[in-house]
Amino acid sequence: MTPAHARNKAPLYAGVLFFMLLVLAAATEKVNMLVPAFYGGASLVTFVMYWSDKSAAKAGRRRTPEATLHLFALAGGWPGALAAQYWLRHKSQKKAFHYPFWGTVAANCAILGWLAI
Repeated sequence: MTPAHARNKAPLYAGVLFFMLLVLAAATEKVNMLVPAFYGGASLVTFVMYWSDKSAAKAGRRRTPEATLHLFALAGGWPGALAAQYWLRHKSQKKAFHYPFWGTVAANCAILGWLAI
């Protein structure tokens, strides 16, 4: 297992930077204050879903479908998904998961940008 200090933190920083920019946009009234609140809540829910899925995997219980994890990322929970992938080391090595995941991130950001214009 790779030690935490040796893992790539860039995706985690991207999620933090995104959230900070949302808060700044809300503070300058570029977006409604509910937008960062929504992303925070969606991220928390998504992080808990990853935690629950990892727990289920370890215990041999029924898992959360990957499509569900992607749907929650698309709906705004992708910063929480990045945090879970980093801290919980869940879905962090599976390349087949990451390609559609980053697609949901791009789609979510594009939709947010379109709505914010």
